[in-house]
Amino acid sequence: MTRFPFTRSTVPVPSHIHYESLLQILEQASLTSLPPSSPAYQQLHAAVIHLRKALRLQKQFEEEWQLTGGTVDYQWSVNRHLPKDYNT
Repeated sequence: MTRFPFTRSTVPVPSHIHYESLLQILEQASLTSLPPSSPAYQQLHAAVIHLRKALRLQKQFEEEWQLTGGTVDYQWSVNRHLPKDYNT
């Protein structure tokens, strides 16, 4: 049994640059403006950890999906139209 049993071969996913942009803002601007011992800093630091984990999980999914013959379609905007075969 395959890990991805459905037939759709192209999956839209966020472009990796979206994660990187968020991480750069949080790490270089937000976190540096807060005292490291503050609850706000700890909260944003947790967000950074979760974003890094989300990117890692997405990359893992992409690798596994491509090994099964699927392709990924990197999305740059939520306003972009979905592929014509999205519902098939």
